[in-house]
Amino acid sequence: MDPQIYGLAFFFLLVVPSVTALPHKTTSSSSQPQINSNSVLVALLDSHYTELAELVEKALLLQTLEEAVGRHNITIFAPKNEALERELDPEFKRFLLEPGNLKSLQTLLMFHILPSRIGSRNWPDEKSGSRKHNTLWNDFVHLSSKSSKRLIGSAEIFRPDDITRPDGVIHGIERLLVPRSVQEDFNRRRNLRSISAVLPQGAPEVDPRTHRLKKPAAPVPAGAPPILPIYDAMAPGPSLAPAPAPGPGGAHRHFNGERQVKDFIHTLLHYGGYNEMADILVNLTSLATEMGRLVSEGYVLTVLAPNDEAMAKLTTDQLSEPGAPEQIIYYHIIPEYQTEESMYNSVRRFGKVKYDTLRLPHKVTAQEADGSVKFGTSDGSAYLFDPDIYTDGRISVQGIDGVLFPEEETPTVKKPAAVKVVTKPRRGKLMEVACRMLGAVGQDSHFTTCQ
Repeated sequence: MDPQIYGLAFFFLLVVPSVTALPHKTTSSSSQPQINSNSVLVALLDSHYTELAELVEKALLLQTLEEAVGRHNITIFAPKNEALERELDPEFKRFLLEPGNLKSLQTLLMFHILPSRIGSRNWPDEKSGSRKHNTLWNDFVHLSSKSSKRLIGSAEIFRPDDITRPDGVIHGIERLLVPRSVQEDFNRRRNLRSISAVLPQGAPEVDPRTHRLKKPAAPVPAGAPPILPIYDAMAPGPSLAPAPAPGPGGAHRHFNGERQVKDFIHTLLHYGGYNEMADILVNLTSLATEMGRLVSEGYVLTVLAPNDEAMAKLTTDQLSEPGAPEQIIYYHIIPEYQTEESMYNSVRRFGKVKYDTLRLPHKVTAQEADGSVKFGTSDGSAYLFDPDIYTDGRISVQGIDGVLFPEEETPTVKKPAAVKVVTKPRRGKLMEVACRMLGAVGQDSHFTTCQ
């Protein structure tokens, strides 16, 4: 046998069994990449960017980011905690954290991550202009420099190369980056364009007289004045219970009455001199809650607010009776929207004007006096002292220098109607003697003068 052939056969006899004895390694494309403790992803979760790390966990992006780090280096632009805590719109943050908007949250976070390593040395300068880089969500961002500041979009990099690891780098930015798609989703949600809610409807009613279905009431357009008068929407009274919370289908809630009432009470406190009025509305009674409910249902109010000097003149007897504070304030609330100009023009044109109040059936009288508006009559009058303290189109607050009380109703005594007495003509002596003689014989009935 040839020595070369013999040597080749001997090599196969030695090498092939040793190769087959080695353990067989199976490679699976579905195996998860192993992330070590020195990874940029671990550094992000343990960094001072706690708000961003919390959002990443809520968005269920840990597995996606682990796969991205296993394939290539990444660059993370991390907003500071203040930008996500205090500077972010609360309504927008609430939108992101809703379970139905998980895709928008994932899109927002992936918009801050680039599938490549871009350090501060690789940043474009002012001469080269801006560069476009793709993000993990198949979108792109622009990196640029201006006045020795590094920018991503319009956000400034205030901590370049803040955290550097072998598989990536983290830059700190001053504010959150919002892609256009997420902003459009938020705008559609806020404008109620993508919400289709089904209003609860009761069973159809049959008219017992005609045996036909009753026609439903015509829908009330948004912002239209209420159909019922304001007195039907008020609470039953302070002696019974405060105004109940509206149930489903109760209040249309086209206006935020609670916020408007809160604003005008804060305005009273900041204006000064009306602390007692604000205290009665909020602490002594539940009128602030009731006013907010009325405004939310579409009603308008004008409040004649007595100042602190006028409220200090109230006696204990006037406030000690049950429901007395409510009745006093009800008489100072007009179910109309009036300003100082509108009321002054009315009294100039018509003289005395009577406005309805929430204290039925009493009305408050207004008239012109000394170039201003005077409310009430005689000693219980008050002048318009601080005009237009608060006006927002739904609530108007006018300051007055006195507490108004309804006029005492004096009962009118009706005199009995005078009865007209018809006197019969008197007969003479001779006629009376003749009638007696005829009566004796039974012939007086034939003569009308003897009847």
